[in-house]
Amino acid sequence: MSNLDQLHRFMIDQANVRGELARLDNSLQHIIHNYEYPVQIQQLLAEMSAATCLLTAILKFKGEISLQIQGQGLMRYAVLSATSDFTMRGVARWDESVTTLPESFSELVGEKGVLVITISPQEGERYQGVVALDKPTLAECIDAYFQQSEQLATTVRLFTDLSDPENTKAAGMLLQVLPTQAERTDVAENSGFDHLSTLASTLTTEEMFSLPVQDILYRLYHQEDVTLFEPNDISFACTCSRARSAEALRNVDKAELLDIVAEEGAIKMNCQYCHTEYRFDSIDVEAIHGGHVADNTPDQAQ
Repeated sequence: MSNLDQLHRFMIDQANVRGELARLDNSLQHIIHNYEYPVQIQQLLAEMSAATCLLTAILKFKGEISLQIQGQGLMRYAVLSATSDFTMRGVARWDESVTTLPESFSELVGEKGVLVITISPQEGERYQGVVALDKPTLAECIDAYFQQSEQLATTVRLFTDLSDPENTKAAGMLLQVLPTQAERTDVAENSGFDHLSTLASTLTTEEMFSLPVQDILYRLYHQEDVTLFEPNDISFACTCSRARSAEALRNVDKAELLDIVAEEGAIKMNCQYCHTEYRFDSIDVEAIHGGHVADNTPDQAQ
């Protein structure tokens, strides 16, 4: 695992502001190179990956958070999910009939695109928030989400390095006021947060990927009392399994499944995230509808 594949949390104590800094390297390659994505889609997935890692701080329990873009234009959808154990996965779909995609975020997602943030605890009810993708960048749309749904002053900065096509890198930084009383969450009434955000905007892409985290924070906030916590390692991991695929088949009529096996030799289910393929024959179908599920061993990993 690369030393960039980590999420760092910190506190700017006197300002009552929390922060996070995530940098992705090897963990990102499984997402970016899992399909023949155009460079514009790679850029978007890289930014979404960094942003989703930053948002894992919302999780105060075992579960998953996902960041999903839904569009009606060239970008059909893109989704990144991260767990409370700091594993992530992602996929995107777009209009592949278009040979040249636009460079700007706004043109790529279209006029009616929305950003959906979903929090799924292992126990309890799922929460979902939606915000329009009407800002020039993904980072600004996430800022707007927190202002709209949480009333928390938030600044997100996202960075990508696509200079090496085989080793795309992504990073992100988040600053957020800790809620104490309602009037302190607004940027206009918190000049200290506004100042910290302005300093964060001076961080360059080169500094983000080349400097140690301690040096980045010192460069930005050497006049502040900053507490940096132990980092969490980030990795790619898919949640697919043979058992989950079998559970999905349980809801399909057995006769229909047996017809597919007769025609095609087996039922093939392919994970869109990691391209692992699970195959089920007639014996498997009988077992599934008899209440038994085979082991989780994948039949084929692409």
